[in-house]
Amino acid sequence: MRRRRPNGLHPNMSITMVLAAIVMLLLFPACVGENKQVGEAIVERDSMPVMRTLGVSTLISDSGVIRYRVNTEEWEVFDRKRPSYWAFEKGVYLEQFDSLLHVEASIKADTAYYYDKKRLWELRGNVDIKNLKGERFNTELLYWDEAKQTVYSDRFIRIQQPDRIITGYGFDSDQQLMAPVIRDIAAILDVDQNEGMPAKQPETQAATAADSLKRDSVKSE
Repeated sequence: MRRRRPNGLHPNMSITMVLAAIVMLLLFPACVGENKQVGEAIVERDSMPVMRTLGVSTLISDSGVIRYRVNTEEWEVFDRKRPSYWAFEKGVYLEQFDSLLHVEASIKADTAYYYDKKRLWELRGNVDIKNLKGERFNTELLYWDEAKQTVYSDRFIRIQQPDRIITGYGFDSDQQLMAPVIRDIAAILDVDQNEGMPAKQPETQAATAADSLKRDSVKSE
């Protein structure tokens, strides 16, 4: 099913910003096939979702051109919880297309939560993000704070760039994921352009590259 783009959605918007489009899109459950599950009377109201939607799979178009695809098997809204939140316990997958319908950016996670009052996304388990530069981010836990417009994590992070792979622990970034800063760099590996395989750098070379990366991050700020 195609929907016209939510107000403010722009074709050049970053992949993380499109999570906001999911919020707007899912505010119209009738369009994605709402299935409300009725619980038994003995169950505490606070422990039950006010709404449960199954099999959300939809396309979002911009000016008549398909730009995004959102898939999630289950979406539940817990409005009585403190804090209240939306749960995507069975995962969420989002793709962003170019004008030729090639995937240019994507987000995937085993589990996702959206804390609506805090405007905070929490992605858990096999988080895989590809940004508009073609860089790939892999971690087990990632937060996106809409209010502060930041993306961050305190877990192991792997960033694959065209010419190198960077690993470390904890990172902070702008919400476009264009200028990530790794807090504790563990390794920087050059990628063999011919074989497509990482080759470990000598210790001194890796240290020099790490210092260079940190300087570049400071400049980008």
